[in-house]
Amino acid sequence: MIPKSIQDAINQQIKHEFYSSYLYLSMSAYFETINLPGFARWMRIQSQEEQAHAMRFFDFINDREGSVELQAIDQPPGEFQSPLDVFQQALEHERHVTALIHQLYELAAKENDYPTQARLQWFITEQVEEEKNASQVIERLKMTGGQPAALLILDRELAARGMVDQDAG
Repeated sequence: MIPKSIQDAINQQIKHEFYSSYLYLSMSAYFETINLPGFARWMRIQSQEEQAHAMRFFDFINDREGSVELQAIDQPPGEFQSPLDVFQQALEHERHVTALIHQLYELAAKENDYPTQARLQWFITEQVEEEKNASQVIERLKMTGGQPAALLILDRELAARGMVDQDAG
């Protein structure tokens, strides 16, 4: 049985994960409007990953005989200044999510909830990867120096995200 305080906190985290999915989907839409389909694909896949994260938490509550309580999701921003702005916002968002995961882990430790601590280890590791991925794209965008040809090359590279997994499936 999952402690109520942990259940409530994880229900909040489910909301945050679905918001993350919504945010990345909005970013994907932005990239579509400025004709960068590779960036759009990268963000769409990111959105799908965030949905999967939400479902991991959803299933975890159910596995522990808890009660999932879905909450309203805020509307994400829909306008951005540039591809660099988008990824800078994505990195800041991931840093925020990292802090939320750490708070959840601290609560689980305080409550001596070992199953939740174990489950959160995966998310802690995942957040390192999420921040790294956003940071790498930011650095590559900075290297383009605003040159359209360099941006299009990066767009093509980002379009390849998930292709290996898709081809294998």
